[in-house]
Amino acid sequence: MKKRTVFFLAGTVFLVFLLVSCGHSVRRVDSGTQMDLSGYWNDTDLRLASDALVDSALNSPRVSSFRNSNGRLPVIIVGTFRNVSDEHIDTALLSQRMEFSILNSGRASFVASGDLREELREERLDQHRGFTDDATIAALGRERGADFMMTGSVRTIIDRDPRGRTATRSYFIYAELTSITTNERLWIGQYDEIKKVIRNPGARL
Repeated sequence: MKKRTVFFLAGTVFLVFLLVSCGHSVRRVDSGTQMDLSGYWNDTDLRLASDALVDSALNSPRVSSFRNSNGRLPVIIVGTFRNVSDEHIDTALLSQRMEFSILNSGRASFVASGDLREELREERLDQHRGFTDDATIAALGRERGADFMMTGSVRTIIDRDPRGRTATRSYFIYAELTSITTNERLWIGQYDEIKKVIRNPGARL
């Protein structure tokens, strides 16, 4: 009896493991593939919005005028992007994607902000403590000042049918380019081309 029980339990455990294993699958796709599984903000939205806004900002008449008048690329620092939507959105990723788009555009430079800037300053100060070869010490007071700061926000508008089975989620991503010297707004942009229809016949959204 005991051996039968052991074999029965072992077989049951193996069967459960087999069923669980069969229910889980992973498929690797290209990172540029557009996928909408939940209907919420995703990597495709991040890429489309940031690239479009940076392109609009750097093509704006006032930014082009700055390049022509000063004979150099404008220097931009990316500030805070606020999430005022109804869902969790990691706006730090949005800021990083903005920096990526700015640098790779070839039409502007950007300087480090936030924690990275503080780390760089600490390293420069540490080099002046007497442990670093004088020929390799980074000079103090040589940081490049930014001309403009880019900030913005992410907002959503949700429209549901009365039964709660269908909803549309519309995203509005705003960005602004402001002169650090004068506080003048040189450019304001909005990306509003993200609208998703979500249908769930069996439950309220």
